[in-house]
Amino acid sequence: MRKIRSFVLREGRLTKGQQHALDNFWSDYGLQYQTEAFDLTQVFGRDKPRVLEIGFGMGQSLVQMAADAADKDFIGIEVHRPGVGACLATAQARNVTNLKVFQHDAVEILEHSIADNSLDTVQLFFPDPWHKKRHHKRRIVQTEFASLVQRKLKPGGVFHMATDWQNYAEYMLEVMQPIAGFSNMSTSNDYVERPEHRPLTKFEQRGQRLGHGVWDLMYKKES
Repeated sequence: MRKIRSFVLREGRLTKGQQHALDNFWSDYGLQYQTEAFDLTQVFGRDKPRVLEIGFGMGQSLVQMAADAADKDFIGIEVHRPGVGACLATAQARNVTNLKVFQHDAVEILEHSIADNSLDTVQLFFPDPWHKKRHHKRRIVQTEFASLVQRKLKPGGVFHMATDWQNYAEYMLEVMQPIAGFSNMSTSNDYVERPEHRPLTKFEQRGQRLGHGVWDLMYKKES
């Protein structure tokens, strides 16, 4: 995989609550990056559909999805410690038990820590658009990344992306459409309506009031 990272690690200051959550709840929710694949059935103590989210931000929507779908297990990846701390605090406050999180680079996690054909869904919501053309090489959605996601999905598994940048949505389509083994779930072969299981964030609600669009793309791994 490429060495150009899709993120810039700006370490924000931790609040007391975030630090408390990292100190006290990491043992319940945290997974450390390792160079061999986890046995996820052992990690969660059961064999249920598995959803992995890349770049969960502060974690509110990820925790909401986990709380709403007790019959699924969720894995979140985020590089920023304040976001990880906030996610742990929210998960603990809501007594969510079907969630684990990594604080590490998602590409390395997928390459080494997640087994092939082990995930039912991979979610990538509102990644950094790197809107300047010279920075497009930093966008996480590239052919080799999408192919890596495809390897990790079970047959019939879904890669779900969402962005509020139309240019990035169009770029995602250009990247995804030629990849053999993925089929676009849109009846018009472009975008889908926001599915109910993806929470509507405050950021997205504000954007809607201002007339901003959001584009969801869902691709299924063929058998």
